[in-house]
Amino acid sequence: MNRQSSNLPPAVQIIDVGPRDGFQMETTFIPTELKIEIINRLAAAGLREIEATSFVHPELIPQMRDASQVMAGIERRPGVQYLALVPNLKGTERALAAGVDGLRFVICVTETYNQRNLRLSVEQSVDIFGQVVRLAEGAGVHVSAILAASFGCPFEGAVAEETVLALSRRLVDLGSQQIGFGDSAGVAHPLQVRSLLQRAGAQDPGVPLWIHLHDTRGLGLANAYAALDAGIVRFDTSLGGLGGCPVIRGATGNIATEDFTYLCREMGLATGIDLAVLRSASHLLQDFLGRPLASRLLAAGTKEELVETHRPDCLL
Repeated sequence: MNRQSSNLPPAVQIIDVGPRDGFQMETTFIPTELKIEIINRLAAAGLREIEATSFVHPELIPQMRDASQVMAGIERRPGVQYLALVPNLKGTERALAAGVDGLRFVICVTETYNQRNLRLSVEQSVDIFGQVVRLAEGAGVHVSAILAASFGCPFEGAVAEETVLALSRRLVDLGSQQIGFGDSAGVAHPLQVRSLLQRAGAQDPGVPLWIHLHDTRGLGLANAYAALDAGIVRFDTSLGGLGGCPVIRGATGNIATEDFTYLCREMGLATGIDLAVLRSASHLLQDFLGRPLASRLLAAGTKEELVETHRPDCLL
């Protein structure tokens, strides 16, 4: 493919959210030491932003009960931002005390989903976000907001673009330094993704945008391509394709970091990521969980590896 004939950017920033979004869905507790080792390998692979954990109540997400220990144990590589997701002021205070480099504040665009996910109304979350920004600014830490269910809600159905854009505008006005759009239920399609992101970029041209895609219905990479075509250069992905959502039936993981990195490589888009080191992190987790992860690249390898292992007696 000739990248120069398309709208694709020359380079892409990939943020691995596996240690948060991926790990939180596992019922077997992942040892703190293993979490730390995986985060360290992600950084060694070239990831420059890693969503390392979330500071939520341990009764709600038991997997994240060691958030402070994880942040204390990781190797802080120069140039790497270690982020944490927070839902409220208490979580923000804990995250700042743990020395995170950046905060991500989640807010759902529909009332039902926000109540189910955060036990707050949308208006309450917006008010808390303003307080979080002021608290983080005092600590010299940047804050960004991610809008969950931007492309459709599992409880209320379709979500109007105007609803998402209006909420995004309010959060920017309150101090969000970046805005993320989440396909939490995995219901988006490429034309929808491109439309919303183009409008969001036109509305706030100076605000960096990112997208958080789930592959629940197999459209994750197609939606990622549509986002690239719309000018997005920042993408949430998860090692091995791990993840889901605790309140959405049938939710599966994010687009796999390996798969999206490979897609970018094949199209000539720079990511700065070493696929071999990245896959070593996923294999480590896969071995612990005792089941294959969802990443296609993790299972099949690159096209170069296909040639190396080709069997002449294979018929297809």
